Amino acid sequence: MPLMRQATPRTPTQQRLQRRGTANHPQRRARTLESTRFDAHLRCQPSNRDQMAQKKASQLPKLNTTLVPPPPAQRIIELDELWSFVHDKKHQCWVWIALCAVTRQVVAFVTGDRGEGTCRRLWRAVPWRYKRSLCYSDFWSAYSAVIPSEQHEAVGKESGKTNHVERWNNTLRQRVGRFVRKSLSFSKCWVMHEACLALFVHRYNLDRAEIILS
Repeated sequence: MPLMRQATPRTPTQQRLQRRGTANHPQRRARTLESTRFDAHLRCQPSNRDQMAQKKASQLPKLNTTLVPPPPAQRIIELDELWSFVHDKKHQCWVWIALCAVTRQVVAFVTGDRGEGTCRRLWRAVPWRYKRSLCYSDFWSAYSAVIPSEQHEAVGKESGKTNHVERWNNTLRQRVGRFVRKSLSFSKCWVMHEACLALFVHRYNLDRAEIILS
């Protein structure tokens, strides 16, 4: 029976020389270079995508140019706030929406905290032609502190008077992954969060306008 050759242990110097020789192999160098280029492409792609989205959002026209206003007697606004986050769930970003109950178009929107100050910014963003509309919201105290009492009514979900804006919240979550409560998609910065929201709202309003005018 032939004797089996015992493997001679290699010194650390020999091991380093072998790894260096393998690393300098042409095929290995080509694979390493290709992998490096691919990783760099993945790192640059989100940045380019974010820049394009922010550029498009900055070029959007004013939101009131996308609205098809109903007759003054039929102007009813539904208001609601939507929870979201930026980068981490500790950094909450509330989306405040004012929706026309007749046309189902978004009249105004803002992002911020859930305080009275953000609600005031939402009310200031509402176009003047909707300022005297009848407004329905939930019982969140910020609405009653900001909206004039003679045109505001706080209602519960069972009344059905805020169904359209609550349904719109679901539409946003279904179509834009970064607004889903449990998702791998999320915004890494506040600017990108607002840019994607603005792009979606404008596109949504334009689609609604085509339906209304057709």
